[in-house]
Amino acid sequence: MDFDSVLAGMVAVDGGWTATVPEDWQQGRTAFGGLSAALALSACRKLVPDLPVLRSGQIAYIGPAIGELTMRPTVLRRGKSVTFMGCDLMSGGAVALRALYAFGDARPSTLSAVAEGPPDCPAPDDCAPMWGDSAMRPGFARHLDQRPAGKLMPFSGADTGDLLVWVRHRDPVEPSIEALVAMGDALPPASFTRMRQLTVISTVTWSFDLFDPHPEDGAGWLLMRSTDDGVGDGYAGQDMAMWSESGRPILKARQSVAIFG
Repeated sequence: MDFDSVLAGMVAVDGGWTATVPEDWQQGRTAFGGLSAALALSACRKLVPDLPVLRSGQIAYIGPAIGELTMRPTVLRRGKSVTFMGCDLMSGGAVALRALYAFGDARPSTLSAVAEGPPDCPAPDDCAPMWGDSAMRPGFARHLDQRPAGKLMPFSGADTGDLLVWVRHRDPVEPSIEALVAMGDALPPASFTRMRQLTVISTVTWSFDLFDPHPEDGAGWLLMRSTDDGVGDGYAGQDMAMWSESGRPILKARQSVAIFG
């Protein structure tokens, strides 16, 4: 089932929406984190259809999200320009994900600055697929097109954790902010370049800020970079950035990852 079909399958229930995540969208014993975040975001936008532009998100991955999920969105505050919404994603009666989203209208300002541009790298068509037919490819990754554009590859035993990868949905998708947010979690952990073999991992938290996001960005190629800066005690912290194919900054993020091994 493709990304749009999963979101289109959301059904209204008392106090929220339900959706079923097929096995081919699983990441180990839970749903792909980007898809879970997109489902929570979609539930917020369904509850309040006239929300401003999404500006930031803070997401905690609390437990496994399997099979039929229930999203329960809540308006926390609606101000003159900024609306805060929360959403719990439930699985088996327990909270699997808790999301906080901030939506904001544009406001006049005397301040203006542009985030750093992308590093030099080959175009997507000049890069080979990340996984090919490798047995190490996660199940959900068959729905993604991931093409490394940097010098380091997963499981190369490098001294640093640094991934630079072109990503997009493999199947055609309707342009949407949900499709864009899903791609924000499309990379393996940066620490994969330090490893020699596949290790079980799990995202703990993910926070991101968006710079003037365009819904159509979610339907095309996106360049993502992830670099770890603190690895130990079974956890890794990493910075993340995203650019459009034309080089426009889209997202900056911070992620905490649990490493089992």
